[in-house]
Amino acid sequence: MKNPNGHEIIQLFEQFSPKGLAMEGDKVGLQVGRLNKKVERIMIALDVLENVIDEAIEKNVQLIIAHHPIIYRPLKNLLTDTVQGKMIEKLVKHDITVYAAHTNLDVAKGGVNDLLAEALGLEDAEVLVPTYETKLKKIVVFVPASHAEEIRKVLGNAGAGFIGNYSHCSFSANGTGRFLPGDHTNPFLGQAGKLEEVDEVRIETIIPEPLVKKAITAMIKAHPYEEVAYDVYPLENKGEVLGLGRIGKVSETTLGEFAEKVKTALEVDKVRVVGDLTTKVKKVAVLGGDGNKYFMNAKFNGADVYVTGDIYYHTAHDAMMQGLNMIDPGHNVEKVMKKGLTATLQKLCQKSGYEVEIFPSEVNTDPFQFV
Repeated sequence: MKNPNGHEIIQLFEQFSPKGLAMEGDKVGLQVGRLNKKVERIMIALDVLENVIDEAIEKNVQLIIAHHPIIYRPLKNLLTDTVQGKMIEKLVKHDITVYAAHTNLDVAKGGVNDLLAEALGLEDAEVLVPTYETKLKKIVVFVPASHAEEIRKVLGNAGAGFIGNYSHCSFSANGTGRFLPGDHTNPFLGQAGKLEEVDEVRIETIIPEPLVKKAITAMIKAHPYEEVAYDVYPLENKGEVLGLGRIGKVSETTLGEFAEKVKTALEVDKVRVVGDLTTKVKKVAVLGGDGNKYFMNAKFNGADVYVTGDIYYHTAHDAMMQGLNMIDPGHNVEKVMKKGLTATLQKLCQKSGYEVEIFPSEVNTDPFQFV
């Protein structure tokens, strides 16, 4: 086990939630501080407010990974007698780095919307608003028969060969490899200056484009040859579809009963409900944060109720006219990411041999209270 630096943590995190998943114009990534330092304590936060920064200082945190960016609109200046300026000054003085994962964490598999769907008990949940389709590649590599099984295993462990619920899928064909080692080579088989023929295996497997570099690096490291013969081909196959929100099934209930479930599952005291409380509910759509502009996606996909935050007055009227029920538990329910992301990042760090403490912020950043 080793203490990682900030770059290593973020590289690991971005394998789970790449910045490329974010919506256009979203402010994601490193926002304050630096990554070229050792990281021993990481805090996961929904928002970065002054009381959250004070918590990070008290707990000797080196890195905050937050869902909502601390800098969303461009700064024209940085005045330390303003609230935002004072917050950034505190972060810099205490060498606390802030990294934001906003809509990329909404979209990511296992991210905010999956966590909300899980909390609400949605079954057979699917993406509500597709925003990203993973491009697929095919890796083909030629290897001596003695090392074929090892190479297949290495590629599979690097994320290649996933088709539906099957992993480590590949195809192999036997053939003859030919090569002439040059004067300054040290061939695994054969000798310099002599044409060599070797019984080889052609291994081919499918892989998501973001994992190609990782898989090839692992494959070359495990391959016995000095110079590895391999090809990477683009594919037209449809990759995994990712996006905002989720839609799935629940056991039949009423809108009123489901609203109570939302309150319990998402740990809120009150919710706003649009619709007849006696209406039957079987199919539920959920989208974390402000989901006003996607209510018709919920309607078109057959949802009986749409759970999202910050519902506008006129959006509620429009939904009523479309016959769509709505439940607004508030924007703050995205706090599910604190515990969820903590658990995910802990597993990733443990697998990578990183010794680092990761924990959720205990500060409640919801600006609203009911009186």
